[in-house]
Amino acid sequence: MKLTQLPLGARFEYDGEIFTKTGPMTAASEKHGQRMIPRYAVLKPADGFTPPAQPEAARTLDEAAVLAAFERFFGTALRLSDDFSKAELEAARQKFLAALKD
Repeated sequence: MKLTQLPLGARFEYDGEIFTKTGPMTAASEKHGQRMIPRYAVLKPADGFTPPAQPEAARTLDEAAVLAAFERFFGTALRLSDDFSKAELEAARQKFLAALKD
C-alpha cells in the first residue's frame, strides 16, 4: 500500500521500522523521529489496518451538453478568427464531430 492510502495517525511498517502517518508525505518513527516517506514506497500495514479499496470512477457525460458546449466554443473561436482561418476551423470542427461518431 502507499502512504496516500492511509489516514493521518495510521501505523505502518517501512524499512523495518514502525511509523505513524503525520502528514501527506511524513511519518514519525518510534525510534528516529520525523521522516519523509517517498511516494514510491511500498508500506506494510501495522495493527491490522487495511485501506479501503479505491472505487473506480465512473464518469458519464451528457452527449447533448458536450455538443452544446463545443458549439459555444466553436462560435467564439469562429468570431475571433480571421477570414483566412475560418475554412480551416470549420474543417477541424467537422473532423471533431466525425470522431465522436466513431
